[in-house]
Amino acid sequence: MSSTSTTTPLAPHPDRLFPADPGARAVARTVYDAVRDLPIISPHGHVDAALIADDQPFPDPAALLVTPDHYVLRLLHANGVGLQDLGRPDHSGAHPLPDGREVWRRLAEHWDDFAGTPVRYWFETELHDVFGLTEHPSATNADEQYDRIAAALATPALRPRALFDSFGIEVLATTDGPADDLAAHARLAADPSFTGRVLPTFRADAVFDPSRPDWRHVVASIGEASGIDTGTHDGLLAALRDRRRYFIEHGATATDTGVLDAGSTPLSATERARIHAAAQQGPSGVTAAEAVAYRHDMLFRWAEMSVEDGLVMQLHPGVLRNHHAPTLERFGPDTGHDLPAVGAFTEPLRPLLEAFGTTPGFHLVLFTVDETVFSREIGPLAGFYPAVYAGAPWWFIDTPAAIGRYRAAVTDSAGFTKTSGFIDDTRAYCSIPARHDMARRADAAYLASLVVTHQLGEEDAVHTARRIVSDIPRATFKL
Repeated sequence: MSSTSTTTPLAPHPDRLFPADPGARAVARTVYDAVRDLPIISPHGHVDAALIADDQPFPDPAALLVTPDHYVLRLLHANGVGLQDLGRPDHSGAHPLPDGREVWRRLAEHWDDFAGTPVRYWFETELHDVFGLTEHPSATNADEQYDRIAAALATPALRPRALFDSFGIEVLATTDGPADDLAAHARLAADPSFTGRVLPTFRADAVFDPSRPDWRHVVASIGEASGIDTGTHDGLLAALRDRRRYFIEHGATATDTGVLDAGSTPLSATERARIHAAAQQGPSGVTAAEAVAYRHDMLFRWAEMSVEDGLVMQLHPGVLRNHHAPTLERFGPDTGHDLPAVGAFTEPLRPLLEAFGTTPGFHLVLFTVDETVFSREIGPLAGFYPAVYAGAPWWFIDTPAAIGRYRAAVTDSAGFTKTSGFIDDTRAYCSIPARHDMARRADAAYLASLVVTHQLGEEDAVHTARRIVSDIPRATFKL
């Protein structure tokens, strides 16, 4: 147990994340005030559309704020709390699921372990602003706070749709599998009482890698959803094009792809057909080198499809998924042990960019968890290729300090207009406004630094901040 037994006041400072220098701080306040209440545009996230379509009360504080959030899980796990104690189903059957109150107690007992992290920043903002708490969580007040949040969740004001409105969300993109019927999106679009935009995003990572144990299943499910035989590579490409059209009909403007590396060397039609046929026999039917070659070719094909249908192509390579096999086996994916790898874009993407990088209308948004590539590769690529946009700091680096480093690294090469706008990348619904507010404050601080060093006028800084929040994500994601 790491939290102290006493409680401390919870009152987020109005100048948090602003510069210490009084002059720069005053400019940052002016810039932030211009954007603080602008609508939220969230073009990349993982909230389930059914959550909003069904509009049911959230089950309990832990199920909303702790169990689904891999940012929270990984830090608690790192400090000795087992995932079985945080509400994640234990496939071994050795431990029954704890109730929500017990999960919340684990968070409160370990509150101090989050000090200085962006997770604590988000939590403080949402606990104060959304739930009205005035004390930091601790072992002493855990039960009382759990009851207060639970009571609030039972009120109409904290149902998902009411929160959508009170958060000021204008656009919320979800992440959806290639065979998804998008029924929840259709219900929202047909509901005249819901005026927001909840858009699907096409994500088909499994089809890229024929060495995955679920590759054949996913490929077959795409065939079933499209009515096209995916037993051949040509059939798979046709089925994917069909499913992309289906997503576009339901409002999608983008795809999202996570692969191990950004290699994009195309194969001949004969070679990719051969590997596809071999993979149909099972993962052992292809060699490791063939699987990599197939994946690189598929990334090239993905860009080709985006040129054809206009969907924005989001790409985030360089993550080692499910690093700890025993945890994957026991608790499944998305449990905090996806880890960063060294990033590279300039050489791996050269075949793709030589073919499509100057094609009008093609948008390729590059994300990384290795911030060393912002100034070395992503910024310069976005500073030449019309198609390339520098994705915001994401996942391990969506922190106030990293946002400042990103701006400094990318702006020199690409300016502000060739960026993505903020990406919250969250499953934790109630953290969305906290995360966007953090980004607005961090960007205000960076813009203030340009003003006080006479690189930018104050009016230009305010104008740029508004563009970062509104115009830039709309343009980048074709919203």
